[in-house]
Amino acid sequence: MEEGLNYDVIIDKDTENKLFGKTFFWMFLGLMGSAIVAAYTYYSGLFINIVQDGFFNGLLILELVVVVGFSLLFRRLSPAAVAVLYFLYSMLNGVTLCTVFAVFELSSVVSLFAASSLIFATLGWIGYKTEKDLSSWGTYITVFLIAGILLSLVNLFFFKSTGFDIVLDWFILALFFGITIYDINKMKLLQNDPNLDTNKVYIYCAMELYLDFINIFLRILSLFGRRND
Repeated sequence: MEEGLNYDVIIDKDTENKLFGKTFFWMFLGLMGSAIVAAYTYYSGLFINIVQDGFFNGLLILELVVVVGFSLLFRRLSPAAVAVLYFLYSMLNGVTLCTVFAVFELSSVVSLFAASSLIFATLGWIGYKTEKDLSSWGTYITVFLIAGILLSLVNLFFFKSTGFDIVLDWFILALFFGITIYDINKMKLLQNDPNLDTNKVYIYCAMELYLDFINIFLRILSLFGRRND
């Protein structure tokens, strides 16, 4: 054995790299699935039936149910069930995301998707390189996220203010910048949690990062996207 080498660190780093590799691969699969479903739903004309028949709000509620179920039942479900829930959510989200093609110019969607990817990668790098345990952020993130959701609902149904909507977009965008850093940092702790099944922890992480990226992309698109005439 060579002197000066810490083989425990090497093994831990190898495990960490495998977790991150699998997580980002599954995140990519989810995003790719959502993009394909969104494009097909829009360009095939199915989105017209979904909107006209009143299914859109039902899909949003179903998405919420899947996310809540995923979070609450993650530790109890088998890896296969967790994977099914993840892809079910990404497909459902793809259907609701079809409205992006109806509202914004395609060139704007593509360019801002690329910009969002670069921003996300930068945030991920910060979270990965940060040695400090950021678990103390969890409470603040939860409070601010609930506040953002409540304010968005209040503005949607009562104020209906475009100016306030822009302020909320910036607030939630900044919040998800922090959440992305937090989630990437948290992955380094999850891999050492003896209560988690290592065969499915990367799917859980992929789901969280998928949600982070989608929220960043949608807020950037809302703020800077060129809308169709």
